[in-house]
Amino acid sequence: MPSIIGREFVVFGLFLIVVVLAAACGGGDGNVCVTDAFNFTIRKITPDGTVSTIACLAGIPGSADGNGSDARFYYPHDVATDSAGNVYVLDSYQTVRKVTPAGEVTTLAGSADRRGSADGMGAQARFNNPLRLATDSAGNVYVADWGNDTIRRIDPTGSVRTVVGVVGRKGFTPGTLPGVLMSPGGVAVRDRTLYVTFYNGVAVVTNLP
Repeated sequence: MPSIIGREFVVFGLFLIVVVLAAACGGGDGNVCVTDAFNFTIRKITPDGTVSTIACLAGIPGSADGNGSDARFYYPHDVATDSAGNVYVLDSYQTVRKVTPAGEVTTLAGSADRRGSADGMGAQARFNNPLRLATDSAGNVYVADWGNDTIRRIDPTGSVRTVVGVVGRKGFTPGTLPGVLMSPGGVAVRDRTLYVTFYNGVAVVTNLP
């Protein structure tokens, strides 16, 4: 049965929050992708230290999909990757964006500058100040939706579902899902176990549905 089983010391949570600000990218060749928030770009750093821009143009914000420099971001603030080399980006316009290895940028979920808590397919879904994201081996993206006090899951088709927490309820309630969270600030996933950092600890969610 899926459940939240406990809470741990906050230092572990701080570690999770820090490491997800950059992610390996490029299919295991040692490249690292980072969000350059104040330049509104996504950057790649190779093992020899070479830095390149893989999406957007520096200093030009927006929310447009497109290839490479034609795309636009608005203060991107977290990044994660999958085994296929896709890069997932949290955009401050309340969206989750996807950058393919070819540099094609699309909006995976959410609608630019429209807040809310609705589950649904792609642009029908709504987020409220999502802070962090992580991916699993099946291609799902997990989002710490800080303003909604929930964890959202986006499957590879773009369908969004709330998997932990209840919108409008703050605190910490362990046990059978959905449970209750307060301002989740970080998320990590391994196999069917989810780790969520929040105001004073880490919740561990086992046997994800």
